[in-house]
Amino acid sequence: MLSRASLFENCIVESPETESVKYIGSKLKLLPHILEMVAWTGAKTILDGFSGSTRVSQALAKSGYQVVCNDISTWSEVFGTCYMLNRNSKDAYDSLIQELRLTPPKKGWFTHYYGGYPNGGLAIQNDGLKRPWQIHNTMKLDGVRDRIDEMCLSPIEKSVALTSLILALDKVDNTLGHYVAYLKEWAPRSYNKLNLEVPRVFAQNTKHIVLQKDIFDVVDNSVDLAYYDPPYGSNNEKMPPSRVRYASYYHPWTTICLNDKPALFGKANRRTDSSDRLVGSVFEEFRRNPSTDKYFAVEAIERLIKKTRAKWILLSYSSSGRSTAEELNEILTNNGELTKVRRIDYRKNVMAEMKWTHDWISESQEKHQEFLFLVNKG
Repeated sequence: MLSRASLFENCIVESPETESVKYIGSKLKLLPHILEMVAWTGAKTILDGFSGSTRVSQALAKSGYQVVCNDISTWSEVFGTCYMLNRNSKDAYDSLIQELRLTPPKKGWFTHYYGGYPNGGLAIQNDGLKRPWQIHNTMKLDGVRDRIDEMCLSPIEKSVALTSLILALDKVDNTLGHYVAYLKEWAPRSYNKLNLEVPRVFAQNTKHIVLQKDIFDVVDNSVDLAYYDPPYGSNNEKMPPSRVRYASYYHPWTTICLNDKPALFGKANRRTDSSDRLVGSVFEEFRRNPSTDKYFAVEAIERLIKKTRAKWILLSYSSSGRSTAEELNEILTNNGELTKVRRIDYRKNVMAEMKWTHDWISESQEKHQEFLFLVNKG
């Protein structure tokens, strides 16, 4: 195993500035390692197959790569359009965002379902439910969101406006980073006034692609390297089948993008189309396939690796995921050459590169570690 000193000497790639909302599974701290491993391959075109908050896609684009940014979620596609397809300087959107700042607040759909009164510091309202935002901010949300639809905006301008609104709401919310439960007492930031700012877009000439598709519909894209960070299911055997799926964590962002005023359910007022029975990725499927005795999630990873056309695959993996180390190691080594493995343990502040690629199996027994696997499919 490499020493920490030698590893840090090798990490010469600095991560450019990126921007997004609070996001479970964010790869913000992994960006220097991702960029360093991508650079080592000499790849020029990259598929970010599960782009999520789009931080990885933003970093890759700013580092000079041509990127295919893909995620199945609506709000991720909006973020991707904002950051990846923009051709204008940041100040080109000053007047747009200024007009939205001046939009009068009003009581509308979002205020009715997601706005709460200070109530002596408690977020619990008269109906017994907690709210993710205080009413002065949801009233501004209602005014701004309707105004966006009234303006004659291009797809990129609209994505910039929506991204600005979501980023502003993320800074005044009453959550721990997701929207399946809200805090009992108002978070200090929730008292702040909603303030829209121009997203930190960057003008570029590279023709990136932004998609909103199932990953198995894009694996045949002709790219040099595919980066995958699937929404791994928990390896907690006690996790109930009705657990909240990853896709529903950010249901308000979907509603803000669509402004479709959907039917809601539950204590968090989730979209009915975000219910556990309707959403969820096969990569977070906790059940075993009775015919193979393998987890469906493990089989999905194997199918993903096999079907990918790229020469290189860079795979993020959490030690809390459903796959066992032995199963995942078998999948990777059976479908290419496992060239590099990097372990990142945030709690111990340890970053190490495996001298022998199979050494990670013993290292993975500790909880809360992230791994990066670089596979050469040849």
